[in-house]
Amino acid sequence: MQWTQKETLLLKDLVNAEQVCIEKYADYADRACDEELRSLFESIRTVEEGHLNTLEQMENGTIPAMNAQGGSQQNQQNGGSGNSGKQKNNRSCEEDEFLCRDALDSEKHVSSLYDTCIFEFVSQQARDVLNHIQKEEQEHGKRLYDYMSAHGMTA
Repeated sequence: MQWTQKETLLLKDLVNAEQVCIEKYADYADRACDEELRSLFESIRTVEEGHLNTLEQMENGTIPAMNAQGGSQQNQQNGGSGNSGKQKNNRSCEEDEFLCRDALDSEKHVSSLYDTCIFEFVSQQARDVLNHIQKEEQEHGKRLYDYMSAHGMTA
């Protein structure tokens, strides 16, 4: 597939955004005090790596087929129970709330970027792929919010 100049630039923006998310989630998984939160960050990072792979295929002119289930994380969406009592070393977990808020803000930004791109691409197949990824980004936000809510981090 041949992309317009605008589509090419938008794909580069999306690739950059996914790379930042991957780095952020890897760092946040390492920094998180709560074992459950670390697992959540690692899970989201893995999905973000899939997004990056998809976008790189698109940059190379291939539009990959998306699975029909509408999201690869449906079985992992519960972020509010489990190992919340396990802490990394004896470090304070105060930073976990900051990590969650920043990650949620990042998901809002990335979802908004996908929203814009969906309207800018000519190919319906490309729009469908971007829409699929955007839905997964929204699910990341939901999982983060659910974790925050279950741990008293929301107002």
